[in-house]
Amino acid sequence: MNKDVPDVVERVHEIFKLKGLTLSAAESCTGGLVCHYITSLPGASAFFKAGIVSYSEEIKKSILGVNSETIKRFGVVSEETAREMAEKMQRISNTDCSLSTTGNLGPDVLEGKERGRVYIAASREGTTISRELRLKGDREENKQEAAISALRLLIEIMQEGRDNTAPAG
Repeated sequence: MNKDVPDVVERVHEIFKLKGLTLSAAESCTGGLVCHYITSLPGASAFFKAGIVSYSEEIKKSILGVNSETIKRFGVVSEETAREMAEKMQRISNTDCSLSTTGNLGPDVLEGKERGRVYIAASREGTTISRELRLKGDREENKQEAAISALRLLIEIMQEGRDNTAPAG
């Protein structure tokens, strides 16, 4: 496990408890690891409301409501899909904030995207920020790095508010 996980998770807990906001997560490639990290500390129930592992394209569309055209045009491994996942999860869970992960942990190329290409997004108050990750570890290392990177992105959107963000689409 990444040695930074406890500190990052503690920071997420502090921010959400202090601000009195709620959180949800929509995960794909991380398979629930983000939710696991959040709930690894006591007190997560004060702010963490829901998590969905939408591993398949079908569930991204039917449960989260990701637009079929987004997936057709950009793929499930895309910044656009990650952004929609975060935004749709925030809406369906009625939370103040949400984050998402989608990507290719390998070992094979997926949608023409190499192993280690991951997209993360965080949504808050009509603003969504996203990042592309190019991870170089093995499958498990990439999964852990993607999960911790998503939590760091969440901290960033909570600390910076609307700075350096693009409008939600």
